[in-house]
Amino acid sequence: MAAPPSPARPAARPAASLPTMADIMVASRAQGLDVRLRTVGPFFRVTAAARGEGEGDAVELGRAEGAVRPWPGGAVLHLDSMRMTRATLGVADRPLFGLGMFLGAVAVRHGYDAGCARAELLAINDTPLYHDKGFYTRMGFKPVHEVDGSSITDLAHMLVWGGRGTRMDADIEELLFKWRKRFRPQV
Repeated sequence: MAAPPSPARPAARPAASLPTMADIMVASRAQGLDVRLRTVGPFFRVTAAARGEGEGDAVELGRAEGAVRPWPGGAVLHLDSMRMTRATLGVADRPLFGLGMFLGAVAVRHGYDAGCARAELLAINDTPLYHDKGFYTRMGFKPVHEVDGSSITDLAHMLVWGGRGTRMDADIEELLFKWRKRFRPQV
């Protein structure tokens, strides 16, 4: 169920144009993925596994974790981590960032359903592949702060995020609208 319009989320576009959680799950199953969302209080974990032939044959390919945080002006979706397993290397015709798109879409839709207006992440400076700000920018995130340890403000970011990198934010409704063609059934 979509969050009602609020001062943090004006009714700018019809909710019917946004992909639902069911739309995202149907699209993931069509790609041979078993994507699951588990929550405990404000914390969540999204896992994606390659569907196997029998019960228990599924192999986890990746996971995303985070939390819905209360914040002045509205709840915020804190996207803490996304990890792919080595099993992704053995999956034929499955681009690494395609799997990340499914994990991210479930997390973002969960945030939308929980009333979040904004998503935040830190593109950690660990490897050039995963710190590619262009990838996150294409997904709809905007850089807001470079966390490099050079200021006292960076200390707070480093404590929350666990490293250095680029803090990025996105409007959740804009993300879902941008991704709608990927997850909504084509009519």
